[in-house]
Amino acid sequence: MPETSPHPADTDRRDADTLLARLTRALARAGELAAVRELTAMADTGLAHWHVWLHRSGDDLVARIPKQSQMGLPARDNLAYQAACFARAAVGGHAPALHGRLPPDADLPRGALLVEAIVGRPARLPEDLAAIARSLAGLHRLPRPPVAERAPLQAPDDPWRAMREEVLGQAAALPEAGLGAEARRLIEAQLAALPDRLPGAAGMARLISFDAHPGNFLVEAGGRAVLVDLEKCRYGLPGFDLAHASLYTSTTWDLASRAVLSLDQVAGFHDHWREAMGMEADTHPPDALLACRRAMWLWSLTWCAKWRVAQGRRPRHPRDGEDWSAALSEEALVAHVRGRVDHYLEPATLRRGRDELDALAARSSRSPRHTGSPP
Repeated sequence: MPETSPHPADTDRRDADTLLARLTRALARAGELAAVRELTAMADTGLAHWHVWLHRSGDDLVARIPKQSQMGLPARDNLAYQAACFARAAVGGHAPALHGRLPPDADLPRGALLVEAIVGRPARLPEDLAAIARSLAGLHRLPRPPVAERAPLQAPDDPWRAMREEVLGQAAALPEAGLGAEARRLIEAQLAALPDRLPGAAGMARLISFDAHPGNFLVEAGGRAVLVDLEKCRYGLPGFDLAHASLYTSTTWDLASRAVLSLDQVAGFHDHWREAMGMEADTHPPDALLACRRAMWLWSLTWCAKWRVAQGRRPRHPRDGEDWSAALSEEALVAHVRGRVDHYLEPATLRRGRDELDALAARSSRSPRHTGSPP
């Protein structure tokens, strides 16, 4: 994801120079090079993209160069999907504008997107929770388009069932993930507790990020939180975004925004979101948000298991589809991800997540049901 400002990546300069040379040729073919004064490779901080800051005579841009497709798509379809994510999310006022795309070719086998460069600092928790809540509400308030206009973004008829199936699909990696007996038992108990249905889920569906962890936000000098990493948007349940922004597995993922939230801070975050949503918040009852939190936690845990299994594989050829090979990223990034994955799959961390869900459920049962914005 983009950093607060462009700076050279901590990487082998031959690799960075090769990436810049390939991007330069692609920009020239697209007629985009004339306005560019300088290219700066940014630090390798994500498993799905390399990023390059384009210093221009006008507004700066960031080139997002895919390492893989987290949606499992061929290169051209992946680029079209990501372009739709940025174009639609930007309407909500808290995402970078889409400038254009560079098609897949010999230099950039998966192509690249060119998006507005955002100058800001990493989100700090808990102080930026209200800004993040407003950012997500800007996305979730957008009217859902007619069925025929939702493609290419995913728009399942039942977004809860689709999420449940995705979680269970990732859970297929559990037997090979090197888990101890207790960790496996704890995860499987939570999977068994995931309900088959969520009443009213179809009516709750809105445009969501599905990747709203705090490390994906930059906060501008004026206080606007901008969600800068958009490639997995879909028409789903806003509760998934709220969970991804405030779960322990999210708030401790990125070193720059690391924090452990209290129950009061999680509840306050939800209240800020409800206030920003206005009357629209009435259609997202607390029990639905809690169910989404459990599902998103399980999605994160099963992703960790999947990554453990997949990261040791060689990169895919040709470069289509999903690819979690560690060979695509810097050693320091892979080591960081491995450390986080190991921590999240430890029994003590799993018990912590389970106990938090239980405490939030008990708290919700004692509180009056929300019927609108908080006072």
